[in-house]
Amino acid sequence: MSSGDGSWRLKIDEEAAMTKGFGNIMRQAQQLHSKMLKVQEEMAARTAEASAGGGMVTAVANGRQELLSIKIEKEVVNPEDVEMLQDLIVAAVNAATKKAQEMVSEEMKKLTGGINIPGLM
Repeated sequence: MSSGDGSWRLKIDEEAAMTKGFGNIMRQAQQLHSKMLKVQEEMAARTAEASAGGGMVTAVANGRQELLSIKIEKEVVNPEDVEMLQDLIVAAVNAATKKAQEMVSEEMKKLTGGINIPGLM
C-alpha cells in the first residue's frame, strides 16, 4: 500500500463511522433505559381495579402488580360457603393484576414504538 493511494484513510474513516454509530446506539439505549425507569416509577403510582361476583369483591393493584386493597361486601360473606368467597377473591385479584400488567404493557409499547421486548416488564 503506497501512502498516496488513500486506502488507509478509507479504512480509518470506516472504523470511525462504526465507532460513532455504536456510540449513538449506546446513547439511545441509555435514554430508553432512563425513560423505562421513569415509566416504572409512574406505574407504581397508578392503579387498576377489578371486581368479581357482580361487584361483591373488588381488588386494587398497582403497576408493580402489588395488591393494594381488597373490598368484600357483607352480603357475600357466608360462613356456610367459604369456598365461593375464596373463589371471588382469587378472581378479583387475578383480574386486577391482569389489568395492571396490561396498563404497564401499553405504556412500554409507547416507549418502544410497539416493539415487544421480552423480559422488559
